[in-house]
Amino acid sequence: MNAQTIPASRRHLVLGATCLLVLAGCGSIIGPSAPPPQIYRLAPDFPAAGAGGAPVSWQLAVAPPDTTQTIDTVRITLVHGETMDYYADAQWNDTVPRLVQSLIVEAFEQNGRIAAVAPQSAGLRAHYVLATDIRDFDAQYDSANGAPNVVVEIEAELMGERGNVVASLDARQTARATQNSVAAVVTAFDQATSATLSQIVVWALEAPAPPP
Repeated sequence: MNAQTIPASRRHLVLGATCLLVLAGCGSIIGPSAPPPQIYRLAPDFPAAGAGGAPVSWQLAVAPPDTTQTIDTVRITLVHGETMDYYADAQWNDTVPRLVQSLIVEAFEQNGRIAAVAPQSAGLRAHYVLATDIRDFDAQYDSANGAPNVVVEIEAELMGERGNVVASLDARQTARATQNSVAAVVTAFDQATSATLSQIVVWALEAPAPPP
């Protein structure tokens, strides 16, 4: 037998040992998996139904909000001076524009003064369309370890059936987190979002009745 030839039985042993070494090597390259992110949901507290003002007879469709790529994400955005980043191991339960659109509809429903409101995709025969642009939706730090100030700024336009702008508003509200923790920051987001969307609802419901 040639000295370079390995018997079949030994070849199987060598192949098995090689596979084990490869798998062991892969395990060391991959390493331990990162912990799953903590998922948070926005839960702003809107005023009770029927709070102030007479009912309106028109119907409203809420368009998907526009925003920048840095905000159009499930990540929770933070700002240090000129630097934008995200909280590690934490995220919203949906992208910010989807959350805001859903919450705008909820804010109008909770107010109770409007005849009907729905996302634009629902096909509601609306008299007005609410178009929005999310300019700020982040936790802004004044110092490295201090509690951040959450800023929610949304530009809103009420559009007529022909696409004409009936009214516009720059709604901006802030809320200071009680401490520098993600849970406290999320609570501040709830407060700032509630105030901003409530401001939009009150403003929109003061619009003139659409022409017949």
